[in-house]
Amino acid sequence: MSTAILTGQPVPGSSIEGDLRSLGYDVRVAADPADAETLLAQVPGDQRVAVVDARFVGHPHALRLGLTDPRFPIAAIPGAVTAQPAGRQALTRAMARETSAGGGSAVAVDSLADRIVTALDDDGTDVQRPELGSLVAAVPADPQARNEARQAVAAVDDEAIRLKSAVKSRDGFFTTFFISPYSRYIARWCARRGLTPNQVTTASLITALIAAGCAATGTRPGFIAAGLLLIFSFVLDCTDGQLARYSLQYSTLGAWLDATFDRAKEYAYYAGLALGAARGGDDVWALALGAMVLQTCRHVVDFSFNEANHDATANTSPTAALSDKLDSVGWTVWVRRMIVLPIGERWAMIAILTAATTPRITFYALLIGCAFAATYTTAGRVLRSLTRKARRTDRAAEALADLADSGPLAQGFAEAFKNVARRLPGFAVPAVALLGGVAVVATAALTDFGGPWPAVAALGYAVTSSLAVARPLKGALDWLIPPLFRAAEYGTVLALAVKAEVNGALPAAFGLVAAVAYHHYDTVYRIRGNAGAPPAWLVRVIGGHEGRTLLVTVLAAAVAVSQFTVALTVLAVAVALVVLVESIRFWVSSGAPAVHDEGEPA
Repeated sequence: MSTAILTGQPVPGSSIEGDLRSLGYDVRVAADPADAETLLAQVPGDQRVAVVDARFVGHPHALRLGLTDPRFPIAAIPGAVTAQPAGRQALTRAMARETSAGGGSAVAVDSLADRIVTALDDDGTDVQRPELGSLVAAVPADPQARNEARQAVAAVDDEAIRLKSAVKSRDGFFTTFFISPYSRYIARWCARRGLTPNQVTTASLITALIAAGCAATGTRPGFIAAGLLLIFSFVLDCTDGQLARYSLQYSTLGAWLDATFDRAKEYAYYAGLALGAARGGDDVWALALGAMVLQTCRHVVDFSFNEANHDATANTSPTAALSDKLDSVGWTVWVRRMIVLPIGERWAMIAILTAATTPRITFYALLIGCAFAATYTTAGRVLRSLTRKARRTDRAAEALADLADSGPLAQGFAEAFKNVARRLPGFAVPAVALLGGVAVVATAALTDFGGPWPAVAALGYAVTSSLAVARPLKGALDWLIPPLFRAAEYGTVLALAVKAEVNGALPAAFGLVAAVAYHHYDTVYRIRGNAGAPPAWLVRVIGGHEGRTLLVTVLAAAVAVSQFTVALTVLAVAVALVVLVESIRFWVSSGAPAVHDEGEPA
């Protein structure tokens, strides 16, 4: 239970007490500032507390935005201020200062809540002030002003604003025009029945898994059902975020579930299509694995670039300026959002092609579309990086190092290469990573299966990888290193599985890459949630990217080709068990602060 302290008796006809109770607050009335300070001290320290002027007039949703958002320790709107346990000490100090001052303030306000906010600002405390738009939140000074404020409240439909704000501010064309116009109402229906975003996220996952099962039947009715269910799963996927925004039910766990389940749904569907094609005599497992590798590397490019630049200083670029200019022209905004093939467009394409064509055609279209999108976005980001003058922070360098997922081999060699790495020019670091990755993938793809050369190339890859991370990753193009490592590791597994030409090798490789990709996505969302990277012991146990690459190449050379599938399967199960158990333990028990991602559609 949260506690709201009203400063003074509510004005006759005021709905403030009922509005606060509807938001889950226990309302207490303070006769004067000293009484308010006493009541504040009586509220347990692990509870949210709010101080609200009894004369407040405004929309209930303005109060909801100001007083219930779990993402911020302290937040305020005119006439009200709230603090979660993390911001409680700052609120208590500010109130004590205002009470001891006898109500005086350098700012001409007579609302205790507003004076507290002014004191918090003077102390340098970060106070979140939500955008209210046309929503009213005011403390009228006299009956005439109160009457005008009430008329303003009546003139604006706060429920319509609440529904509109439930939709992500930046989304893809398909989502904006074909899903969100009705999914927001599904979100409201869920909110009124007490459903949580995490429950809707789980329902979306179950629906997608059923769709994958339908695709695995290999029949035309199964493919049609799979396409329809995939679209419905995406509707639910949009609904969970809209429900979070509509009811302000944000959490780090929810953001992680939403992102992780999106990948699980998509990659499980790829597997379902491959199984369905196999029933019809067409082996498309290499295409399915290739699509997963390409899509995962695309995401890592997004994550790495954003982490490298989100807090960069002097962040200017002519390319970025041109991009902003293009966004000012209406039609170019939607074209540019569509050609990057975000999740809405991608899933719609997959669903339609599944229902109307064959799995092979579906994968060909997916690979071509994702390859074009990856080329477009990566080229643009490279140009931005080369033309901007920015100083990247230690935090960004640490995030890139965590995303690199270097194991004991790379870290050990890196210590020996520190002096050499310092003398390398900036472009040499990603170039070394690229050359090492290309060498190991090409060797795996172009030499006979079972020979020693892929293992030799993998050992060289471990050396080049260590050289790439031997100094802090603050160079203009150092954000390319994590995606280059992902492409090298996944590409090697794909190449060896194809060269093995034995039943089950490609599905086993698909499982291994899926398990490792889960670990990499998990790392991303820990960093995004300010929860830190996975523990060092986990990275050591599963070998790091270079250790796993070397192990797979050694297995290809050491075991009989008929046993390669078994070896890949055992490795996939082992990696999956370790990363899943640790990941679930962390997200269930971490207590990380609430977050919500409003970035680019994945």
